[in-house]
Amino acid sequence: MVCEKETKIIMKKIKMISMAMGVLFLSMCVPPEGSDKVRGKDKAKLDSLRQLKCRQLMSSAAEYYRNEDWEQTVRIYKEITLKNCDELNPVYAPPKEIYQYYAIAYEKQGKFDSSEFVLLDGLQKLPDNVDLRKRLAYSYKKQGKKDKEIIEYERLVDMAPEDFSFLSKLSKLHEGNERYEDQISVLEMMLKLKPEDESIRGDLATAYINSGKDPIDLYREQWAENNENPSYGQQLAKALIKATVYDEAASVLNEVIRLDPTSKLSYRLLADVCSSNNDLIAAAKAYEELFKIDPRDYRVAIEIAKTYLYNTDYRKALKWADKSIVLNKKNGDGYAQKARVYFDAWINLNKGHSRDDKIVAKLAYDYFKKAEEKGYLEETKTKYLQDRKSDFLYGRGDWHMEISQVKSKNQVKTTTQPYDWVTESLKAEADWK
Repeated sequence: MVCEKETKIIMKKIKMISMAMGVLFLSMCVPPEGSDKVRGKDKAKLDSLRQLKCRQLMSSAAEYYRNEDWEQTVRIYKEITLKNCDELNPVYAPPKEIYQYYAIAYEKQGKFDSSEFVLLDGLQKLPDNVDLRKRLAYSYKKQGKKDKEIIEYERLVDMAPEDFSFLSKLSKLHEGNERYEDQISVLEMMLKLKPEDESIRGDLATAYINSGKDPIDLYREQWAENNENPSYGQQLAKALIKATVYDEAASVLNEVIRLDPTSKLSYRLLADVCSSNNDLIAAAKAYEELFKIDPRDYRVAIEIAKTYLYNTDYRKALKWADKSIVLNKKNGDGYAQKARVYFDAWINLNKGHSRDDKIVAKLAYDYFKKAEEKGYLEETKTKYLQDRKSDFLYGRGDWHMEISQVKSKNQVKTTTQPYDWVTESLKAEADWK
């Protein structure tokens, strides 16, 4: 009985101790009242201190950068990135600014591999930042990493397809690395942005040649796809003229003129094609249509005169030479062209230095002289004719042989059929009388 009683007392004590221990354990697990607020205040205080530190670091970095102290600039920006200042407050510590100036500080020291590392780190956070990617391409260039530089510009083109500068740079990179097929693709993109840019067309034709392709195929393709755009037809025509494919060139130009009847260039090209193809009448007509567009252009009148002269149509050649002089009397070009009409006719029609032959030769000489007096610098036939004036040029002796009826008019003119197109009289000079 005693043992049983003692056992009960002991079990009761053990139970009381266990309850006390449980209470103590529970009291240890329950946080004291207000502990969350304390921790929140501590974190806010820590963040505030970090923000203050980041502002101080950014200010120091800017100061070192302005003073071109590149080593200290690098040191500060390194600390800024380690403290993740850009993540803490991107307003006071903008990531783009941090990584760009950080990279530049390395560039200024010629450490382009370090600049590359910084920029790659920045692009992990800002993959679409154009400025950082441009600097990365530059670091690749300075390190001679051409393939990587090309890749970066390809990414820039994808990011900003309307930025012509990226396309232009990429084209040059492809050309420098003899990647002509890639260059052609880039140049075609450039041409879509600037369809009137002749230099792009020239580069595209060069790329075609470098790649082993015939540029005429390129121009035919462009014209076929854009046959409402006269510039594509003109470009094809130029290439065809250069390749002496005159019939196709003329056909293309006639179609271009149908699209744009006011195109001076198209008429000039058509005139060139016809002249090269020995179709001088068609060439003259093309020039006359051009003159209708700009009837004040004396140079076109000269071209028409030349074309008719090549075709030995002296009457029309003289008419257009006179027209060029009327349009511009101060310039010697028109007078020289008129002199050529008379001279060439004299060479071709001369029947043995007859009276009319001498009159026409003298008219040629006089107009060559007038052209020279007005500043014409190209070759003339004045010396040739002057050296042979007694045989070739109408002069005092010829005048003395004229009948009194002619002398009374103080001028002489041609009378024979070969020169019936010469309507101008040769006035008697003072020393003839």
